[in-house]
Amino acid sequence: MWLAFAFLSAALLGFYDVAKKHSLRDNAVIPVLFLNTLFCSIIFLPTAFCTPFGGWAVQRFILLKACIVLGSWLLGYIGIKHLPLTIVGPINATRPVMVLAGALLVFGERLNIWQWAGVLLAVLSFFLLSRSGRKEGIDFRHNRWIFCTVGAAILGAISGLYDKHLMATDDGLGLPRLTVQCWYNFYQCIMMGVMLMLLWFPKRKQSTSFRWRWSILLISIFLSVADYVYFYCLSLDGALISVVSMVRRSSVLVSFMLGALLFHEKNLRSKAIDLALVMLSMLLLWIGKN
Repeated sequence: MWLAFAFLSAALLGFYDVAKKHSLRDNAVIPVLFLNTLFCSIIFLPTAFCTPFGGWAVQRFILLKACIVLGSWLLGYIGIKHLPLTIVGPINATRPVMVLAGALLVFGERLNIWQWAGVLLAVLSFFLLSRSGRKEGIDFRHNRWIFCTVGAAILGAISGLYDKHLMATDDGLGLPRLTVQCWYNFYQCIMMGVMLMLLWFPKRKQSTSFRWRWSILLISIFLSVADYVYFYCLSLDGALISVVSMVRRSSVLVSFMLGALLFHEKNLRSKAIDLALVMLSMLLLWIGKN
């Protein structure tokens, strides 16, 4: 049963990426991201009354988490607005490789031969993906939207490593997951509200205009439900975190297929090969971990 919930969470994450792409087409990034953080805060508001607050000694660490995640989201939103979903998805799918590299550098973890094979295959897939991008006029070495997407993936990987410090009970702070999720969403909403009023609102007539779309609400719903299903899945007897994490990365398959169907993106055959290599690299990492 827990494996079915893992696949459900992955599918919801794929729909989350599609909702972002639809919401950001010819739309202002900052208002869309503000509304996303606002809706997520409202969704998790009830948990604020049943999770420990911890005072400033705890909240300062959650505030740092909010800054990291918000930076990742902001760069990711900018990237997905200007790039095909069939390119953004495979780049985001390489986050476990970045987490592994970070664990190697920060925590001194050692990689076995399977993990090294997965890392090298992910690097190869990124190189091949850059060749596919050139067919659409996207130069990975000089394209700022690619830099934004890669930066978002790096910050996302840093957030994953930081989560280990926040929630690990042996050598970390041991914070409850709902406490972290509730309050970092709240802090993100406040920061995006300030950014909205200071950066976007005064220049709204000179920049990209904002258009309300119902897919903006769907961004928050898909993300919140995907995370809830993920945490519920981990609470079930027999659930294996390594398998669940691997399955969650398959969300890129959903976003890739819907990107092709809904947005009529190009060069799908070569991108599909690149995506297959990314998924194979994830499989090798999982084999190496187990």
